Amino acid sequence: MTGISPSFGKIFYSKNEAMELAFGKGTAVEMLSLFPDENQAAKIQQDAKVKLDSGLFTFYVGKDQGKILGYAAIETSTVRTKPETLMVVLTPDGELRSVYTLAFHEPPEYLPPERWFEQLYKRPLAEMDFNKGVDGISGATLSTRSALNSIRKVMAIYQVMIKNKGTD
Repeated sequence: MTGISPSFGKIFYSKNEAMELAFGKGTAVEMLSLFPDENQAAKIQQDAKVKLDSGLFTFYVGKDQGKILGYAAIETSTVRTKPETLMVVLTPDGELRSVYTLAFHEPPEYLPPERWFEQLYKRPLAEMDFNKGVDGISGATLSTRSALNSIRKVMAIYQVMIKNKGTD
């Protein structure tokens, strides 16, 4: 039985289910496509402390009768060798409200639990760092680092492209 390796991977929520988690059942969700220019991309990378791998970002805007309920972004990154897909949900003011693991293809013991994400809620972007009080998880270092990078990226995109839009 050589050449057979265990296969991991779990998809937890579909995109529609994810939008319901983010904004509630029956909420209107609009797609917002963002194309940062060179200056915006540089600012996002500086604030997020990650390199951008795309020139297009899609945010989902939850609305109820025209009022913005929040923003969500779906981020996929490679943890060790396999992908992790998170949905990062921000309040209308850009605070981290929640994080949902939509898919995780590494071994399940590397998956950060919900309680780990809870320590990040309402934390400002500048403090989304292991050196600034974010607790790591022994045995899940790469997946927590990957998650933190995704969260910082989404928060930085929000600040540069949505919150500060037109204030340059």
